[in-house]
Amino acid sequence: MAIRGHQGLEVYQLAFEMAMQVFKVSQCFPKEERYSLTDQIRRSSRSAWANLAEAWRKRRYKAAFVAKLSDSEAEAAETQTWIKFAVTCGYLSEELGSELENNYDRILGKLVKIIHNPAPWLI
Repeated sequence: MAIRGHQGLEVYQLAFEMAMQVFKVSQCFPKEERYSLTDQIRRSSRSAWANLAEAWRKRRYKAAFVAKLSDSEAEAAETQTWIKFAVTCGYLSEELGSELENNYDRILGKLVKIIHNPAPWLI
């Protein structure tokens, strides 16, 4: 079945799921992290997801499409960095941190695959 919109992309669905999971786990972060770690990890996880919708709408132009995918990739990698920070600070367990990082590795892998072969996605 052909994908009709960005919501049909597996990477989009996974990125949304992860943004929601990051939101939920970050609710337990200390109040003193509200305007730094909490805001940063939520912003980057949401941005990784939202940039996929923007990329989908830019499929007419290869360079614009790939640029938005690259933005999504960068935000996903930033989210991984914040996850590691949260684990190191003891805000997340090693197990949960590893699970989150692995899911972001999956997102990154899917993004890199599309970036390296965007032709099938272009209109």
